[in-house]
Amino acid sequence: MRKFLVILLATLFVLSFAKTLKVALLLNGTLGDKSFFDSAGRGVQMAIKELGIQAKIIEAGYQQERWRPYLEDLSDQDYDIIIVGTWQMQEILEEIAPMHPEKKYFIFDTTVDYKKPGLNNVYSILYKQNEGSFLVGALAALITTSGMPKTNPEPIIGFLGGMDIPVINDFLVGYIEGAKYVNPNIKVLISYVGSFNDPAKGKELSLAMYRQGADIIFNVAGNTGVGLLEAAKDADRWAIGVDSDQALIYEDIDKEIAKRIVTSMMKNVDVSIFRGLKLHLEGKLKYGQAEALGIAEGGVGVADNKYYRELVPEQIRTKIKELEQKILKGEIKVSTAYGMSTDELNKLRASVRP
Repeated sequence: MRKFLVILLATLFVLSFAKTLKVALLLNGTLGDKSFFDSAGRGVQMAIKELGIQAKIIEAGYQQERWRPYLEDLSDQDYDIIIVGTWQMQEILEEIAPMHPEKKYFIFDTTVDYKKPGLNNVYSILYKQNEGSFLVGALAALITTSGMPKTNPEPIIGFLGGMDIPVINDFLVGYIEGAKYVNPNIKVLISYVGSFNDPAKGKELSLAMYRQGADIIFNVAGNTGVGLLEAAKDADRWAIGVDSDQALIYEDIDKEIAKRIVTSMMKNVDVSIFRGLKLHLEGKLKYGQAEALGIAEGGVGVADNKYYRELVPEQIRTKIKELEQKILKGEIKVSTAYGMSTDELNKLRASVRP
């Protein structure tokens, strides 16, 4: 008994002096987008509460010239882990991380080029957004000809992308393949805004797609997508949210918008950041490589909330569950925009053009 008490007291003594993990989350944007960056912020907040870390969230805004100085400054401070995200931060991180080998870095929603030297202190998080988008593409195709309120008989759905870039097109590829799996004759209206921070333009393009017959539009546009959700309310049509559970977010902001979001394609940035920090604390996180998180890893999925259950008929929800299981079993293999040639992508787009 005495030996046990000695060991226990020694352990508590060591723990009392253990250094608390200090983490900085640098957003190359702002909180308040109600989707992507807000999800990243939630992941850090979860880690503060459940893992006992210290953390600071820095909003660098959308002016690109500010991002590198922010990351340089944070790297000179006493943070143990610095987290950044999006393809726009890749090259900046590739330059700065090798200059600070004593630091650890996360980058989410893209990967650094590990062929370059000095990046063994970087952990990259990728998401199989094509898998989750397949499911909501199938959902949209089922809804548009279901006879649900706010739908017309024509099989037309929509897609609003922030920019015409690989990660957004990975959503698009999955969305189209899921829709065509259900209905080979489906038509998909596709609009790119050219910005992740232009809600007014997002609303304008979304209203145009609704006028062209789209019953439901998939929001893949960050803060720009706020405009789509407003358009769904104004046009009295359906929307599919992205990244976060946008219906639940809007529930206390604007219930009329919340009631038009049938579900959201969850890109669980929050879960992935929390998971990475937990693995780091356990000494199990593998730096110097990228990890792709899909349905099986809890990286993506369909938001199963009260709006989904109330708005979407049970037979459609059951079908989506069946498709999810087929993906998990490998019976359905969803294509990805990564590695797809421009000609192949254009051919896929043309196959669903009205």
